Amino acid sequence: MNKTRWMFICGGLTIFFGRQRKTRRSEIDYGRHSELMNPLVMAASTAITLALVFYTIGVFGEARAGSLQKEHLILFLIGLACDTTGTTIMTSIARSSHGAGSPLHAITGALAIVLMLFHAVWAAFVLLRGDEKSREGFHKLSVGVWLIWLVPYCVGLLVGIPAIHLGDTATLAVSVLIPAAIGVVLRMRDGARA
Repeated sequence: MNKTRWMFICGGLTIFFGRQRKTRRSEIDYGRHSELMNPLVMAASTAITLALVFYTIGVFGEARAGSLQKEHLILFLIGLACDTTGTTIMTSIARSSHGAGSPLHAITGALAIVLMLFHAVWAAFVLLRGDEKSREGFHKLSVGVWLIWLVPYCVGLLVGIPAIHLGDTATLAVSVLIPAAIGVVLRMRDGARA
């Protein structure tokens, strides 16, 4: 896709979803190397993307296995650690720029950690309790939590792409639509298997 077409699409989305979010100089100025990504942003983005990878492998590995296993809990905990690390780095960046970032990004980032923590604690409880029926049905909760966790991930992704200037409302709308579409596809796939 050429640059002109991409700019047209982004401009159309901006007009459709509302006014552009004002970009503060502190959000884009990284000194004399302004064309490069801030190393802290890169580290945080990598950590949060690793959280997505580990969490996704854990959730769908559990669904494929048909029962919650200790390995899945370990993957959930690694995902939680990666997400917490990335969010902590992002928080320090926001504080050093005097809160120049989106409050939506901060709120949904905190929500993601709370969701992952709840999920990991509940998984540990189910494993310790040893009830096979609970272990077999746990994947339903896992997929639901994973889909909700994708909302904050998408918010961060959309806020972090400089070419996309969506307001908070539009960012949230798109970030909810993406996991909703994935959820519909997963539901249809599960229905076809039954």
